[in-house]
Amino acid sequence: MKLTIRDVQQADAQAIMNILNPIIEAGLYTILDTPFSLEEEEQFIQDFPERGVFNVAVNSAESTIVGFQNVEPFATYTHAFDHVGIIGTYVDSSYRRQGIASSLFNATFELARSKGYEKLFAYVRDDNKDALSIYLKQGFEVIGIAKKHAKIRGKYIDEVLIEKLL
Repeated sequence: MKLTIRDVQQADAQAIMNILNPIIEAGLYTILDTPFSLEEEEQFIQDFPERGVFNVAVNSAESTIVGFQNVEPFATYTHAFDHVGIIGTYVDSSYRRQGIASSLFNATFELARSKGYEKLFAYVRDDNKDALSIYLKQGFEVIGIAKKHAKIRGKYIDEVLIEKLL
């Protein structure tokens, strides 16, 4: 599959929802627990931080978005964390294991460095072994476990804390 990685556009909101909402509805892979409306996703894209990175992976043959990845500032209440970003990665379930995440990481790392990020940080659900494996292959390291950090549908979920120095 030929992929194009590009910056998100507000017109991508529906395609992003088509990837993200089924994951949320399944109660797997993410701690997000409420599906997004089109208006909410459009607003999220519109309000995305200027220093942020928000890439989409487009299947060039079909002109469809098959994954996305974003980096947001870790905290805005102090400049002490200006070099740290929080990263999230999502791939359409029917396109997994085709190198989409790896392509997104390559583009995101480069753009994040150019925007002054020196470290990326993420929380990965402990029961999402595939995601953790992908992050570890990209050079992230496990730095801890947050026990009972999320509660989804009445069930506690541990989260693995990972980081990568760029």
